[in-house]
Amino acid sequence: MPNYINGHHIIYTFPKSVKVISVGYRETAFNTQHIGSFRCSDNFYNKLWDKALNTMNLNMRDAIQDPDRERSQWWGDAAIISGEILYSCDNNGVKAIKKTINNLVDWQKPDGTLFSPIPSGSWDKELPQQMLASIGKYGFWNYYYYTGDIETLKHVYPAVKTYLSLWRLDENDLVEHRSGGWDWADWGDNIDVAVLDNAWFCLALESAINMAHIIKDENYASFCDSIRKRIIAAVRKNFWTGKYYHSPQYKGITDDRANGMAILAGFSTSEQETHIREFLKDRYSASPYMEKYILESYFVRNDINGGLARMKQRYQNMVNSNLTTLWEDWRIGGSGGGSINHGWAGGPLTLLSQYVAGISPFEVGWKKILVHPQLGDLKWVKCTVPVGNKTIMIGVEKEGNTQTITLHNMTSKACVVAVPRNVKSLVIDGKAYPLSSLKIKQNVASVVKDCWLLDIARQHAVIKMNYNN
Repeated sequence: MPNYINGHHIIYTFPKSVKVISVGYRETAFNTQHIGSFRCSDNFYNKLWDKALNTMNLNMRDAIQDPDRERSQWWGDAAIISGEILYSCDNNGVKAIKKTINNLVDWQKPDGTLFSPIPSGSWDKELPQQMLASIGKYGFWNYYYYTGDIETLKHVYPAVKTYLSLWRLDENDLVEHRSGGWDWADWGDNIDVAVLDNAWFCLALESAINMAHIIKDENYASFCDSIRKRIIAAVRKNFWTGKYYHSPQYKGITDDRANGMAILAGFSTSEQETHIREFLKDRYSASPYMEKYILESYFVRNDINGGLARMKQRYQNMVNSNLTTLWEDWRIGGSGGGSINHGWAGGPLTLLSQYVAGISPFEVGWKKILVHPQLGDLKWVKCTVPVGNKTIMIGVEKEGNTQTITLHNMTSKACVVAVPRNVKSLVIDGKAYPLSSLKIKQNVASVVKDCWLLDIARQHAVIKMNYNN
């Protein structure tokens, strides 16, 4: 039986003479255990998380791929699915990401071009924005930050430098468009390619800067940092209209993708983000692929209610469907090719675990764990997250002005709990904790905005916070 066969129904046909005793099927899957989980007080997000997990499972074969239509490893998809794997699978699942990364760089062309799907005997065309996404902050760097796999980082670093060298800036310090072999940014319409080019390139530069520091290639880190700063200044000068980012050469309706990415790439100021959030309330052009990044632009700026509201609006049809998987486009048979098992739609799995439950690495490879739950209007959250073949667990409950965080199995690693600065009292394992002992570490201020940081070196803890009104 080909391992890409999949579906929601099985039809058996028997001759009349056959007596049917029982029928069944055996599910095929990648050799990994799903040890992560997420539950909250709103069952909509529970169903969405579960459907994302099921879709990811179907997309994990001998390569990371959708089993319906493509059956090949496109790296724009893989970048999003890799985040889902890191929040749901044991170490065997993580090996699939490493294989995917090695495939991409090991098939790099002599001229430095990267392409996917790979390996491939019939396709060798570059999709420039997908390649930037692959080597960038949410691709290669995210894998390293969660795993600490320094050998893979060293392996890919030369390929990253070579590929970035193919890109050029114009006379205005803006990224020159690369059409590649397939000039594609997303399914759908109203796509402001110029803003996206600059955003993806800056996120790739951010990744390269971080890699260079690890490799101790400080000259290259400084070079990339200077380029990134020039681009950010040029984007603000040329693309900001006073209400949103919109490139002058683009004549269509202002793009929600471009403005979500402007936040993630560091283009937007705090004042600009107020306008962008207002604009994003009723602009829905992105496919599920780019929607992940728009949603992340809410969560990364601590607008949890805004992100959850948009997530529910966008995913309503998929969650309410009797299908158990998420789709390539917002409707089956839409402009995006019609796949009903498409892992790039599963970004909410990562976002709910990372930002709402609030568990992420504070230091590379989970050497220290950041606990920063942000429930918005949710009443409670329970979440497990893989760290190797074990899980760390968090439960969060809100009642009135009190929030209780329960930590389990923190793998003997020190964790850092973000304590909002409007907390008026703090109790840890039944003992009052003096607020005067709390500190803010400036190097992570953007990650835990308006929070103190509390170091806890224990496997289990119950932390109760009382807030001012």
